[in-house]
Amino acid sequence: MSVQLWTVLIPLKRLEAAKTRLRGALPGVPHDDLVLALARSTVAAARQSPLVRRTAVITNQSGLDAETIPDLHGDLNEAIREAARLVTGPVAVIPADLPALRPQELTEALALAEQRSFVPDTEGTGTVLLACPKGLLDPRFGPGSALRHEQSGAVRLHGAWPTLRRDVDTAADLAAVEALGWRHAGHGLRV
Repeated sequence: MSVQLWTVLIPLKRLEAAKTRLRGALPGVPHDDLVLALARSTVAAARQSPLVRRTAVITNQSGLDAETIPDLHGDLNEAIREAARLVTGPVAVIPADLPALRPQELTEALALAEQRSFVPDTEGTGTVLLACPKGLLDPRFGPGSALRHEQSGAVRLHGAWPTLRRDVDTAADLAAVEALGWRHAGHGLRV
């Protein structure tokens, strides 16, 4: 049995619109720098998974040192659909705000994704991984996406995966990823 290698898509909003609840979360750190540091950490971790053959950030931003696919839509789900059409083979989507992600957790989740599957965030309402080994990805990101993905037929994957399930939307989330081992100073930020 051959191992499936995945393309991981990582959508990133325009910096001025991204992570607005994090503005001022790290005193003295420009907001754009924080958002880019979160994304760089996420991309770096995804690249380290032995099941990931390619990572691509869906964005119109620069400064990521990553392959990018332009966001021609401005709508998250449309941008993901368009990017997924450019990919052959298994495709997965993770948000650009999983800075504490451990590659092993992503690897374990992808290995379990034998059909269109998702992993909910820590709160259980959002989605931190949507994976589709074949067929239509059909993203349904946004508020309450975990339920929408489940209602659309995606299989909920179960695993502790504390770093995969911990996205960053608030200052409290930022503190939680720091407790999981993320050090912002190591990712281009100077505080």
